[in-house]
Amino acid sequence: MKRKKIILKKQKHLQPEHPVNILFCGTGGQGVLKAAEVCGWAAVFDGYHAKKSEVHGMAQRGGSVESHLRFGTCVYSPLIPYGEADFLVVFHKDEGLRLQGFLRKKGIDLTGYLQQSHESVADPRFLNTFLLGILSRYLPLSEESWLQALDNVFAGKFQRENADVFLKARRSR
Repeated sequence: MKRKKIILKKQKHLQPEHPVNILFCGTGGQGVLKAAEVCGWAAVFDGYHAKKSEVHGMAQRGGSVESHLRFGTCVYSPLIPYGEADFLVVFHKDEGLRLQGFLRKKGIDLTGYLQQSHESVADPRFLNTFLLGILSRYLPLSEESWLQALDNVFAGKFQRENADVFLKARRSR
């Protein structure tokens, strides 16, 4: 399957004073790294500078996994300073509890959406995409850029399914 041409847009959203800091966490096999990759591409497609870092616990399925993502007008480091995460995107409740200290005082913890995501997604392989749809409602990134990022990351593999799950979550209330 041919990959779509990557189109970068000029920055058109309000730029934050500091980078937007998103910490994704869960366990191996839950799609933590894919979710961070999709979000990073969506930011790039909207004209932002983005940096991402990954921390793997155990190499096999079930070990701790976290990914730091930062985007804004200029980002120097991929690591989120402790207590500075704007968003905590949790795929496994225990991991969210472990990393709670990274969330800033007025940061948004998406742990509360875990139950809704489990109830809304029949196939657990799409849990990460559902939570991205929830996260997307809070970020200054266009729907077009999110869909382009999903197509880019999932090229040739479950593109339509991921887009459908993403849009279902993005438009839910």
